[in-house]
Amino acid sequence: MSDGNTRAAIVTGASRGIGAAIAERLAKDGFTVVINYSGDAAPADTLARKIEDDGGRALTAKADVSDSEAVRRLFDAAAAAFGGVDVLVNNAGIMTLSPVAESSDAVFDRQVAINLKGTFNTLREAAKRLRDGGRIVNFSTSVVGLKLETYGVYAATKAAVETLTAILSKELRGRSITVNAVAPGPTATDLFLNGKSEELIARMAKMNPLERLGTPEDIAAAVAFLVGPDGAWINGQVLRANGGMI
Repeated sequence: MSDGNTRAAIVTGASRGIGAAIAERLAKDGFTVVINYSGDAAPADTLARKIEDDGGRALTAKADVSDSEAVRRLFDAAAAAFGGVDVLVNNAGIMTLSPVAESSDAVFDRQVAINLKGTFNTLREAAKRLRDGGRIVNFSTSVVGLKLETYGVYAATKAAVETLTAILSKELRGRSITVNAVAPGPTATDLFLNGKSEELIARMAKMNPLERLGTPEDIAAAVAFLVGPDGAWINGQVLRANGGMI
């Protein structure tokens, strides 16, 4: 990591949900956090103020990760503000559920654009620009293992992310940069809860032996481990943070 006082972490899709919890946790752990968002600036600005009120440091940066030029500008902004980037957390993602037979071109293309191409865009920049000793954490999903109906397109994009994770960890040989992925199980966020009945949510919460949904803070703790000093020997791996579901 950087030898200076500023260790900068870009967290994509960080204005709410798991991304916001990650940004808060990394700020508490001493990172200066770049809160990336793609839509409404208000939640990102609110989060940045909260982090700074708690004694941390945060910068907001708008960028659609599916746009490679926007991603370049995101890294430019972080480098200009902090001299470089030490950590990338690829949290931005969308999920639209439908059986394969009923999945439209638009459903397929949008999930590939954000979940897969968006991750590729940020990984390409990070591979060239991350400071030696840095950390990359991508986001997969435990559905890659569970293979639940209606999750086909979403899980396929995340399976590709897992492959990118393993290959990039080898391509960055010699720079002491680790590349890992976190694969959450059902987690109590709007992304998971929206469109599901209370009965379905309760049933999925019971699927793991801890018999509850994960929380954004649970997932943020896994990320904090991987980017912190205790995670230095973990590389090219997928950490399934799911309470033992699979």
